[in-house]
Amino acid sequence: MKKTILDLTKDELTEIVNPSFRAKQIYNWLYQKYVENFDEMRNLPKDLRESLSEKYVINPLTIVRKEQSSDGSIKYLFACQDGYTVETVLLPMKKEERDSEGNLLKETKYTICVSSQVGCKIGCSFCLTAKGGFKRDLTPGEIVAQVLSLKKDQNIPSNRRVNIVYMGMGEPLDNLDNVAKAVKIFKEQDGLSIGARRQTISTSGLSHQIAKLGSMDLGVLLAISLHAVDDELRETLMPINKAYNIESVINAVKAFPIDQRKRVMFEYLVMKELNDDLKSAKKLVKLLHGIKAKVNLIYFNPYPGSPFQRPDEKTMEEFKAYLNDHGITCTIRQSKGLDISAACGQLKEKTADESG
Repeated sequence: MKKTILDLTKDELTEIVNPSFRAKQIYNWLYQKYVENFDEMRNLPKDLRESLSEKYVINPLTIVRKEQSSDGSIKYLFACQDGYTVETVLLPMKKEERDSEGNLLKETKYTICVSSQVGCKIGCSFCLTAKGGFKRDLTPGEIVAQVLSLKKDQNIPSNRRVNIVYMGMGEPLDNLDNVAKAVKIFKEQDGLSIGARRQTISTSGLSHQIAKLGSMDLGVLLAISLHAVDDELRETLMPINKAYNIESVINAVKAFPIDQRKRVMFEYLVMKELNDDLKSAKKLVKLLHGIKAKVNLIYFNPYPGSPFQRPDEKTMEEFKAYLNDHGITCTIRQSKGLDISAACGQLKEKTADESG
């Protein structure tokens, strides 16, 4: 099985092609023109194209299936070269705006939710990805290919900026080196040119890895999957809390370098009659004291067989209001893709069930 050329930063590519300016040309073909065959790189010498073709594939992913929601979000299931599958979601965040004459005023804004692993080791009780167990880490190129594939499939121009959230299948900080390299490849000016502040890494709370990520000084935004305000409930929902309790996570966040204009995002998955009461809201305010935080309340997205339920809208609004009234910026994430397999791992499981 060949490696993908998308694994390489431009500096690494410069070291293996001669003369070195060819690296910029190759990056242009890959990330500006979205080619998937080295023969299409017409300004490269034939021997170089043949050499690259012998050593590398361009796109290591194949679209197996995609589902589009009525709200515009699209979930993709990709097959890797070894047959494992991963999911990626395209989320239109703001719709295109035109004036009365049809002239474009504002372009559609997209967020792409990428996976970092095949499966996951964390084993959160509310997450369907855990059902399949952990298989392997994704390479940097397999992470990059998710964004590249979506942009090409949806005819999104190369110069159209997108936001990237590492919130799909897997725990990004459990695959930190490859995720960090993907961040750098995304940032390349001659590539997709997606700045660090457009990239958010979400973690279930690997405290020591939060510290390591901070020391890398990549400039990315940080999101913490908190979901509970006491260790007892969090251990039930997220077994990793036994190794990395809430206090250790909060301490790691306080030490994390963050742009003064930005906030650390705390994701709080709300489940009916479990963590949706005002008592939990009060504890959350106390817990986040001294942190420049933003809380994103997320409706639990139900799936067949789940023991958890979606909370009531009134309860969500009361929780949000309490946090905002007590000095913590809080929003409710509008659920996307309720009419498709939107929960992490759901499309993978559905496809496996149908084929099995």
